[in-house]
Amino acid sequence: MTGFFSSSKHSSPPHSSHKLSETLMEDTLKNVEPIIRRWDLDGSSSNLFQDRRAEVKQFLDAVIDLQHAMQFVVKESSSSQLLVRPQNLMQVAIKRLKKEFHIILSRNRYFLETESVSRGSTRSSGSDEDQGSEDDTAEIEARFAEVSIDEGEKVSVATDLKAIADCMIEAGYGKECAKIYELNRKSVIDETLYYLGIESFCISTVQKMDWKVLEKKIKIWLNAVKVAVSTLFHGERILCDQVFSLSDNIRESCFTEIAKDSAVTLFTFPEMVAKYKKLSLEKMFRILDMYDSISELWSEIEMLFGFDSTSVVKSQAMTAMTKLRDAARAMLSEFESAVKKDSSKVTSGGGIHPLTRYVMNYLIFLSDYSGPISDIIADWPAVVKSPLPESYLLSPIADEGDGTVSVRLAWLILVLLCKLDGKAGFYGDVPLSYLFLANNLNYVVSKVRESSLKLLLGSDWLPTHEAKVEQYMANYERMGWSKVMTSLPEDSTAEISPAEAIECFCKFNSGFEEAYRKQSSWVIPDPKLRDEVKISLAKKIVSAYRPFYEKHVGSVGGVESIVRFAPDDLQNYLSDLFYGTGFSENGSTTAHGSSSPSTSTWTSPSRGR
Repeated sequence: MTGFFSSSKHSSPPHSSHKLSETLMEDTLKNVEPIIRRWDLDGSSSNLFQDRRAEVKQFLDAVIDLQHAMQFVVKESSSSQLLVRPQNLMQVAIKRLKKEFHIILSRNRYFLETESVSRGSTRSSGSDEDQGSEDDTAEIEARFAEVSIDEGEKVSVATDLKAIADCMIEAGYGKECAKIYELNRKSVIDETLYYLGIESFCISTVQKMDWKVLEKKIKIWLNAVKVAVSTLFHGERILCDQVFSLSDNIRESCFTEIAKDSAVTLFTFPEMVAKYKKLSLEKMFRILDMYDSISELWSEIEMLFGFDSTSVVKSQAMTAMTKLRDAARAMLSEFESAVKKDSSKVTSGGGIHPLTRYVMNYLIFLSDYSGPISDIIADWPAVVKSPLPESYLLSPIADEGDGTVSVRLAWLILVLLCKLDGKAGFYGDVPLSYLFLANNLNYVVSKVRESSLKLLLGSDWLPTHEAKVEQYMANYERMGWSKVMTSLPEDSTAEISPAEAIECFCKFNSGFEEAYRKQSSWVIPDPKLRDEVKISLAKKIVSAYRPFYEKHVGSVGGVESIVRFAPDDLQNYLSDLFYGTGFSENGSTTAHGSSSPSTSTWTSPSRGR
C-alpha cells in the first residue's frame, strides 16, 4: 500500500483520477475491512489490547491505511460517494479505539508509585490532636496497594496508550482521544489530592477556623504538597507528554485541563493562611514551613507548569510565597516590637528572665529556617541604626555565613540584651544587677553555642560575648564583696597590733555576714558558671583570710565574738551560695530561682517542624 501511495503522488490525467481513487479504495477496503469489522463493538465483546495483543499492530495499521486511502480520495477525486463506506468503517474503528483507550485508562488509573503517595499522605505528626489520621493513612495505603502495578506494566500501559493516541491523532480524532484522557486523568488527580487531604476553601471559612483546626490542615498540606508536585503532577506531565508526543497542542491542552485547577487550589491555601487574621508570634514557624515548601519546589513548579495555559499556577504559587513572606516579615517586626515593649518585672535573685528564655528559644527555631528567612528578608530595609553606644554592636558578622540572616539575628539578640540592661537597673542593688546581666548573657551565650546560631553569628560573636559575661561577673565580685576584700590588710602576714587585728576581724565578720545574708537568696542557674564564681571568690577571700587568720588568731585570744570564721567555715558558706535558697533582705525564705508569678506573660513558641 505504501508503494502505491508513493507512485500516485505523480499527477494523473483528470479523466483517470476518479478511476484511480476508486481502485485504491477498493483495494484498501478489501485489505482492512475484515480486520476492522472483526473488532466491531456490536459483534465482539473481547478486548483487543488485553485478549489479542498479537492483532494490535495489524488493527492499528489497518486504521492508518484506511485513513491514508481516504485522504488520497479527498485529494484526487471530487466524488464523495467513494467515502461513504470507508467513513462508516472508520467510525467502527474509532469506536473500538475509544473503548480500548478508556478501558486501559480505567484499569490502570494510578501510575504513581504507591509507596511515595502513601508516605506523603500522612496526616499526623504523632500528636494527640491528630488521632485518627493513622486510619486515614492506612486507608490510603490500602487503596493504592490495590491498584499498584510494577514498572514494567507501567511502561506497557503507557506504550499502549501512546499507540492508540498516535493512531487516533493521525486519523483526525485527536480531540476525541484527548477528551477521554482528560476525563479519566483529571478524576485521578482530584481523587488522589482528596486522599492526600487537600481541600478547597474560601477565605471566609479559613478566617473562621480555630488555630488548632487550621494548623492541622497546614500539617496535612505540608505533607501533601511535595507528593502532589514531585510525584502526582510530575508523573502526570511525563505520562501526558509520552502519550500525546505526536501533538504538542494536545499534550499541552490535556495537561492543562487535568492539572491546572487542582494545582491552583493547592497553592491558594497557603495564601489564605498568610491572610489569617489571628496570626501571632508562635504561629510564625508554620508560615515559614509553607514558604520553605513552595520555595524548595519552585524549580519543579516552573518546569511542570511552563505552558502559557498553565501560567496561572506559577502565578498563584508566587502569590502564595509573596503573601507568606509578607506575613513572616510582619511577625518578625511584631517580635522585635514585643521585645522592646516588654514591661515584665525582673526575677528575684537575679536569675534567668522569662523574656530571655522566650527570645532565645524563638531565635534558635528561626535559625533552623535560615534558608527561607534569608529569602524573606533579602530585600527588607536594613536594621535601623541603634541609639546605643557603638560598643554594643560588638563584632562584624556579615562576612561569615549568610550575612543578611546573621545581621538580623544578631540585631534581635542585641535588642534583647539592651532590654535586659534596662531591667537590671530595677534591682536597686548594683552587684545583683551585674549578676542578673551575667546570668542572662551567659544563658544567651550557651544557647548560641549549642545551636546553629553559632554558625550564623560568626566566629567572633561567641568569644566577644563570653568575655562580656566574665566582665559582668568580675564587676559583681568586686562590688558585691568589696567590704570583705578591703577589710584585710594588703599584706595578710604583715605585723600589726592586736587592736588592729581585732578591728580587721570585726570588719571582715561584718562584711562577710552582710554579703552572705544578702546573697543567700541570689541564684546562678548554670552549674558551670556557679562553680567558677565560687572558686574565684574562694581564691580571693579564703586565700587572703587564711594567712591573716593563722598569724593573728592567737594574738586576739581566739575569742568567738571576734574570730567568728575559720578558713574552712568560709569555704562551706561560699559553697552554699547561688542556689536561690536562704533569706532575702526582708527576711523571707525564697526558693531556688523563684520569681514572682506575674513576672512575665511570655510563653515558649511552638516548634514549626
